[in-house]
Amino acid sequence: MRYAYFPGCSAESTARDMHQSTLAVAEALGIELVEPEGWTCCGATAGHQTDRVLAAALPAATLVKAADMGLDLVVNCAACYNRMKVANHEITTNKQVRVKVADALGRDYDGSVNVRHFLEVLLDDVGVDAIQKMLRGSLAGTKVASYYGCLLVRPNDVTGFDDPENPTSLDRLVHAMGGTALDWPHKVECCGGGLSMSRTDVVINLTDSIVGMAKMAGADCIAVSCPMCQINLDMRQLDIARRQGNHYDMPILYITQLLGLCLGIAPERLGLNKLMISPAKVVKAVVAA
Repeated sequence: MRYAYFPGCSAESTARDMHQSTLAVAEALGIELVEPEGWTCCGATAGHQTDRVLAAALPAATLVKAADMGLDLVVNCAACYNRMKVANHEITTNKQVRVKVADALGRDYDGSVNVRHFLEVLLDDVGVDAIQKMLRGSLAGTKVASYYGCLLVRPNDVTGFDDPENPTSLDRLVHAMGGTALDWPHKVECCGGGLSMSRTDVVINLTDSIVGMAKMAGADCIAVSCPMCQINLDMRQLDIARRQGNHYDMPILYITQLLGLCLGIAPERLGLNKLMISPAKVVKAVVAA
């Protein structure tokens, strides 16, 4: 299994742990991820708020590189995944956008590269049965609130990835790892992603509601697949405690970190030391298969 892999800008900064755990899990499962040489920013999250053509041209600059490689493009950041999918949609459904993007890139791009989230590869290409055979440990009933956020499954006519109101892809992996995937109402609520720096007050209220609901549902941790969601739910718990007086101590882990633990990968290779809220209780809960 060989794919072009777009790590995104945050892979070397705020989401280094997502990048580390993705590469570690891919290696353990025999998935070859090849970064397109010279990939560039996809424009998330501000690009599409300023210019429609720019919003399509920025992702297309990397998509044409994947096209030259003749490979599907795999993305693990939900925001990057969304922008890549939207760019393909814009280019294939709007001739004017396609022409203007071609002018910006200096070549035509037809929107044909198959953009896939890493979750799709895990579930559809590797498969749950194969993953389970490679597990060295189990979540042993750990209660996990799977959090999808806004961008992974919406808009559904563009992403087509999972149900936009009640997605289950993360839950399926949690079940495969021996965890308990909770049925809770905030799995697709917005965390305030792009407002993290400009409207901290809004983000604190939104994340307080999400983490609080997960706590009420009995979660031991929250599983995510978006770096903006992860940093908001993880880091903002300190602000929530300070401003709202709510102390959750809720670990926020990437699904690749949970899977990595169950595959027997060392916590440091998964970037677990980079989390603000200690995942120690989750690490301890993983038992030998």
